[in-house]
Amino acid sequence: VSRNVSRKIKSSITGTRAPPRHRHRTRQQNPGPMATAGEDSAAELLLRAAALVPLERYALAALLLASAFLYRFLELHVLGDLLRGLRGGRVALTYHPDSQVYHRVAAKCRSLHGRYLATPWLASPHLQTLFLGIWGRPPSVTYRRQLYTVRDGGTIALDWLLASDSEDGSSCDGTISSDDSTPIVVVVPGLTSDSTAAYVKHLVFSMASNGWNVVVGNHRGLGGISITSDCFYNGGWTEDIREVVNYLHQKYPEAPLFTVGTSLGANILVKYLGEEGGSTPVAGAASICSPWDLLVTSRFISRKLVQRCYDKALAIGLKGYAKLHQPVLSRLANWEAITSSRSTREFDHHATCVVAKYETVDTFYRKCSCANYIGNVSVPLLCISALDDPLCTREAIPWDECRANKNIVLATTPNGGHLGFFQGLTAGRLWWVEPVSEFFSALHDSPCMHRQKTQEHGLQSPLESSIDKGPYVNLMEDGMVAAVTNEDTNIHESLDKHKQIVSEMEGSDGRVNVQQNGITSVSQDESHSAVKNTSGTEDNEPSAQGPVGSQEQREELSTDKIRDAIAPVKKSINQLIRSQGRSVWWLAYIAVVTSWPLLGTLGFFLYRKKFRNSSPAKRLLRG
Repeated sequence: VSRNVSRKIKSSITGTRAPPRHRHRTRQQNPGPMATAGEDSAAELLLRAAALVPLERYALAALLLASAFLYRFLELHVLGDLLRGLRGGRVALTYHPDSQVYHRVAAKCRSLHGRYLATPWLASPHLQTLFLGIWGRPPSVTYRRQLYTVRDGGTIALDWLLASDSEDGSSCDGTISSDDSTPIVVVVPGLTSDSTAAYVKHLVFSMASNGWNVVVGNHRGLGGISITSDCFYNGGWTEDIREVVNYLHQKYPEAPLFTVGTSLGANILVKYLGEEGGSTPVAGAASICSPWDLLVTSRFISRKLVQRCYDKALAIGLKGYAKLHQPVLSRLANWEAITSSRSTREFDHHATCVVAKYETVDTFYRKCSCANYIGNVSVPLLCISALDDPLCTREAIPWDECRANKNIVLATTPNGGHLGFFQGLTAGRLWWVEPVSEFFSALHDSPCMHRQKTQEHGLQSPLESSIDKGPYVNLMEDGMVAAVTNEDTNIHESLDKHKQIVSEMEGSDGRVNVQQNGITSVSQDESHSAVKNTSGTEDNEPSAQGPVGSQEQREELSTDKIRDAIAPVKKSINQLIRSQGRSVWWLAYIAVVTSWPLLGTLGFFLYRKKFRNSSPAKRLLRG
């Protein structure tokens, strides 16, 4: 159209005639070979124009695309730090409004009310985690090793770093006196980690520099120690930390005990604190980068590509741990299946569930997750987690449970990775070590430090529900009825003694040999001869009365023995009634109410004939 208009304008100006329309239409409808050649030449011209662009421009564009991809893939936050003016992210605290642990302890920790800025060239959770595992820049630490044997025959390596060891030029024999009041910090490492891990050395060196004695409780089979029993550690195995804590408390009763758990060790520690409740001798604790819920964490690390890389790396570490103890583990589980595991879940299926006797992997994860025990923690506990943790997802953090417990303070940071938290241009420090040190120091100087509760009748499970303390009725073999409580052991012992006395009295030889509290009394024949001699010397009684008097004394002696044996039973039952009296009456009331309709119906059917023949019944029927 534009060409036709231009031609008309030119023709009007020059006076020439415009070409006919049909020719132009024919030329458009039937393009010739020259038009095809023009189209090909346009494509060739485009390629020639693209070839004229310098290669540096293409390299720059590829670099920008790769940078954007890596920025997203590695979860870098350099731009975010620059936009915040390199001030870092604020530490968010979650706690109960009436928590004395927060108001008297955590409120004095300066680092918990500040900000955390990651090392600029490690501004990524993945970079921090990898740098910690590969290098970490740990301080120089020399441990003193102590081997401890647990009850099942297993061996645990306890690596000590005393406060005197960190002082320059100090001379110490490496021992602690039993009356030493210097606080002791027990460190529980993470999965396949021991005292040689970089983050453990950072923590140990910092606490020892502050004047505290530190001991690292290595897991079974780690730290260069062989497996000496058929028990292996796992994410829910709390027996080792329980025995180590009790051993240290008994050996150093004047020294307050503090515990720190990292990664999987944090799950073990929090689970132990929840199981023990107020009966643990631990004065304070800290949980760093805990997985909280093992089932949620297991699904998280198998979700994305980068998390699956971590999962495979952890599986390789677990298989390396299994190879160290192949003679024992191959006897307990399928060794070929263990070596072919490509993920932590497969390893737990073939090894952990078989050795620890769990039905399924999900059952193992559910039962061993420390999130189930948060509500029963009675020890001041500081929990630190990073929201960008590539292993322990924020989805597993029990926010409401931590807020409901007055003994827990949860601190979360936007960045930090898994146990990384590097800070400074040289990445020479771990940020989480400072708040742990401040929290323990403030707790040690405050009245909020936990004190172990003493129990008169032995240890009792803190997770035992109130229904377990009710007076369940137990029918004994001799027909006696007793309530089953924590004191049932004393009752059973007394009843056994009573049955022993009765059975011996009914013997054919007529001899009674009573053993009570380790003291053996004389037999009945000896007492009879003694009574006979005394009766013969006093007042010269007739010989005819001798057998009668001896028989009466024999009955009185047996009655006294039976009374003495039953006395502890009566005492225990009286104590039980006094302590559980209200529960007994409630049980009787419930029994009457629930059985009354059945008994009323049964009585009506049994006595319906008498009821019909009675005069009131006849009057009622007539009316």
